[in-house]
Amino acid sequence: MKKVLFILALLITLQVNAQKLIGGNNIIKGNLTSFALKNYHLSFERSLNHFMSVSASYRYMPKGSLPLQAIAKKYIDNPAINFDLFQMGNNALTFESRFYLGLQKMSGFYIAPYARFANFDLSVPVEYTYTPEGSFIAPKPITKSANLDGVIKSTSYGAYIGLQKQLLTKLVIDIWFIGGHFGSSNGTLNFIAPEKLPTQAVNALQKALDDTKVSPFEITSKVNQNGATADMKGPWAGFRGLGISLGLRF
Repeated sequence: MKKVLFILALLITLQVNAQKLIGGNNIIKGNLTSFALKNYHLSFERSLNHFMSVSASYRYMPKGSLPLQAIAKKYIDNPAINFDLFQMGNNALTFESRFYLGLQKMSGFYIAPYARFANFDLSVPVEYTYTPEGSFIAPKPITKSANLDGVIKSTSYGAYIGLQKQLLTKLVIDIWFIGGHFGSSNGTLNFIAPEKLPTQAVNALQKALDDTKVSPFEITSKVNQNGATADMKGPWAGFRGLGISLGLRF
């Protein structure tokens, strides 16, 4: 009997020490792979029990040159768009639940369903050419650029799988393997003309916007002497590939 009690006491002691080694119920993490792309991603995770946790994360990318231009050109079909001057920034708030397959809190393989709410800040330069009304001398064509600015908002839902492990007493590594999300998006881009546009310029800019095809999104544009608006809506999808985060547990 004494041996049994001794073994039970030893197991309890080992369990308590293991929990102290693992750390607390909270983890703050930074995504190393996103930092490399000037995309800053921080998250906070809290354990609910041995098999489940909840997490909130915020991602921010300052406005700058359009990344992956070659891929963007395949989806945005319009030679009038100047991709070299195209700018984009974004921020996103993501809420997720994690279901761990291991026996330790916030450790092991997991499945994570999530909801993401994102804003994409865009500046899209569209070039248009028109011929002004002439008199006795034939006028030369004029090429100008209209910079359409605005925000596209998206709401999407998805899931991914990953692995989280304890490296040191308080240091955690979190690896995302694969996942994705799907939802909807909408927003408006605006151009305010510095001066009233002549009729020929209105028609030329309207044609340039009408010729823009961004499959599978629907774009409705309207141009007048004061400027232009372009409303966009459609489905939204994203791929969540390999990512590595380091975290501090407390």
